[in-house]
Order: sequence, then C-alpha cells, then structure tokens
Amino acid sequence: MSARGHDPHAIDGKFPAPTQHYHTVVIGGGQSGTQAALNAATNGTRVLLVDENPVAGALIGTDVPFFFGGRATTAVQNRERMVETVFMNMPWLEPAFEAGIDVQLATTAWGVYRNGPLVGSLPGQVVGLADSERSWLVGFDKLVIATGARDLPLAFPGWNQPGVMGAKALAMLLERYDAFAGRRIVVVGSHDLGLETALLAKAKGLEVLTILDVRDAVQGNVELAAKVAAAGIPVRCGVIPVEAKGGLDGVEALVLSDGTTLACDSVVMAVGLVPMIELNDAANGPRRFDANRGGWVPEESEAIQFAGSCAGLPDTLFDHAAYRQDWMDALGGACGGDTIICQCEEMTLADLTGLQPPRYLDRPPALQKRSLKTLLQDGPPNQDQVKRLTRTGMGQCQGRRCRDQVAMILAAESGKSLAEVPLATHRAPVRPLPLKVIADWEESEEMRAGWDVWMGIPTQWVPYADIGTPYEEENRRRLGGNMSL
Repeated sequence: MSARGHDPHAIDGKFPAPTQHYHTVVIGGGQSGTQAALNAATNGTRVLLVDENPVAGALIGTDVPFFFGGRATTAVQNRERMVETVFMNMPWLEPAFEAGIDVQLATTAWGVYRNGPLVGSLPGQVVGLADSERSWLVGFDKLVIATGARDLPLAFPGWNQPGVMGAKALAMLLERYDAFAGRRIVVVGSHDLGLETALLAKAKGLEVLTILDVRDAVQGNVELAAKVAAAGIPVRCGVIPVEAKGGLDGVEALVLSDGTTLACDSVVMAVGLVPMIELNDAANGPRRFDANRGGWVPEESEAIQFAGSCAGLPDTLFDHAAYRQDWMDALGGACGGDTIICQCEEMTLADLTGLQPPRYLDRPPALQKRSLKTLLQDGPPNQDQVKRLTRTGMGQCQGRRCRDQVAMILAAESGKSLAEVPLATHRAPVRPLPLKVIADWEESEEMRAGWDVWMGIPTQWVPYADIGTPYEEENRRRLGGNMSL
C-alpha cells in the first residue's frame, strides 16, 4: 500500500503558534471566576483572567451581552471612565493582582478551538481574545469558563422599544457601570431574581412602582419577600403587562391586565436567567437540559471546566421551566401576529409561525404556502433549521433576545417539552467583533502561499499566480483543475 499523499496547500503544521501560553485561562472576572483563578495560581502556575467588562458602548446598544434595553447612559461611551468605574466596583479583583495573575479587563473571549474530528491544524488548544484594537490567540492547558448567566427576554406588545430590559442588565448598569438612565421601574417576576432586583433598585434610589407576577402568590423565598414588603414595594399577583406604550425616548407607560396603566420609563424582565454556554457550544462541548438549573447547562471535560452560574443556576428545587412557561403562555396571549419576536430582523410572531423570510426579502407564493405546521410534518422542530428559513436569531444581538423564547414557541407549537427542542447552535465569534479588529490577523508566509486553494475545491480552481504561465497546465495535471477564476 502506498503512503497517503500530502496536500502541499494544507494548513497542517502552518498555523502560527500563539505568542502566549498559560497553564490556566479563566474567562469571566466575577467572583466565581476570580476565585477559580486564585485557586489555580496557588501552585505557582501562569494564570490569565479576562473579563469583557466594560463592554463597548456600541455592543451595549445591541444588547450584548445582556438585555440592556436602551437604558444605559452616555457614560458607557467613555472607555477610560468605564474601565476605572468597573475596576472600582470589582474589589474582589485586587487579590488576583496581588497573586501575580495576569488580569485583562475589556477583553472578550470570542472562541475556543481544539484539535478534534473536524480540526487538526492547530498547534494546540487556544482561546480567541479581542479588545477594542486587536484580536489574538493564547494557548492554554486548562480553561475555566465563568461567564455567568444572561437575561431571559419574553415578548409582549411594545417590548421592542427602549426601556424594556433585563434584570441582569439592570444590575450591571447599577452595580458595575453606574450608568442607568431610568428612574421609575416596574419589575416583571416575583421569584428570587425579581425580588432581589427590586431591592437593589430601591437601594440605588430608583422608584419601584410594583412587582408583577403571573401566579397567584409571590414565588420568591420568604425572607426576600419580607424585605420587599418592609421596603414598601407593592407586589401584584395574577397581573401581567399587556402593552408597553412609548414615545421618542422609549417606554412611557405600562398597561396591565387588570386594566390599570402605570407611568414608568423602564420595564425590567426578571422571569429568569439563562446560563451563558456559548463558548462551550462553539467548542462543540457537551451539554444537557436541567429544568431546575436554568435550561441547557454544559458538562465538564478534562480541558474545560465551569464555575458560577454559567455551569447552571443554583438548584433551589424550583421548577424554573414551568414558571417560565406560565409567563410565556400569559404574555403570548397578549401578543398578536404583528408582535415582534426577533428585534434585529423585525420578525413578527406571524412571520415565525409562517416560516417566512424577513420583510426586506421577497415572499413569492411558494414561500407563503409554508408554515411551522408543514415543517412539523417532516419531524421534530429544529431551531437551526427555523433560523435558516426565517433569519430569526441571526441579527447583531446573536439571538440573545429571541433564541430562548423561539425555542419555547417551537416546543409549544409541536407539543414537545423544551428539552426535546434542540437549542440553536452557537458559533465563533460568540461576541460581535468589529472588522478592524480581525482584519489584521497575522498569517505565516506558508499559510499565505496556499490561501487560494483552501476552499477545498481544487478541481475548480487554478491559483491566480499560475494563470497564463507554464505552471497552469501543471496545476491542472496535479490537482485536476479545469477552471480559471
């Protein structure tokens, strides 16, 4: 048997090794991530701790990584001021500096890459990082992901305007950034998250008009409920928002199901949190569904571990999935077909259930005949397929405002449990990156030499440099090429 031939244009062995290598890289500078970095540093190993805060003002405007809802002040546009503010509000980082850990703020982890069945060209396992000026790779022996959890937005009429936001985003603007633009808020949800959010807002001097809950009793623990009552914050049970009314600056009033209207500038969704598992998904890491821990949670491997709420919310034995479904059913009852579900692509509920493309694309008669019902005749719903057909979840927020509620809609329409509906996949970069950051990517000379045949179709490609030269025929003979492009 002859030895297997080697494609001279393959990138195996040509990918430049990262200039930096750490024993442990920790993604997420919250208290869980910082403690994980400190634990790793006790052995005298080289440790890198990165945190994406302060997030660039442009990303905050697109609700990345949290559902900020257009309620950040212009202070977030001042990067120097934000770095100083964030550092001052993260005192737990000081021991990390003292321990000699390399701490990098305003640094985004956008991808994790390891050799495996589909990739064999890397010099080792690497994580992709970026700041406002550049993008680069660092090597690691061990990776700890401590990215936390994000908000679970749910649609209702008027939710797609400035002023409707998430509880996690509010906490970030109040505690970390000192940059919240609202004054009068309504909190949606009375489980622990909603009660804690209301107490935080009250302590920061905001007027908390009420806490709403779809169920007939407060859902949070008794101690938190007592603190809310002592703070004079009213709770309305069995009442939901049915429409957010707004003006030039967004929300101005919230219409409730009991017929009352509250004058407010912000509606804070505190129905639940979702573990941030994007990096794990992009690295093809395993995951499982756990209704009591926030939905899909990652499973650890030898090289990648997890810390904090990205590994799953604390298991309080509270049925988060049932509670969220109650809210989904109630708010869905307030929605009409024209209610926006995907804000980025302006896809309505009717567009989604009709499997229609965005309105800026043509909708010929053949497309108008299809619907979610016709798709379900072919098998269980697949959110990736729905995303490709409708572009729902493909906008600049990368699905953070609609991915989870679309999964809930698909589950309801198909009569399946949420665990039976695959979550839409995440692909690197898991954070939006400006083109200027990735345009200057460094390649070795060996990689540049073969760029024009990397697409894997040598039978349809003759390198530009060979066209019109004696090497063109040789290229055709060796690779079977029959076209010049």
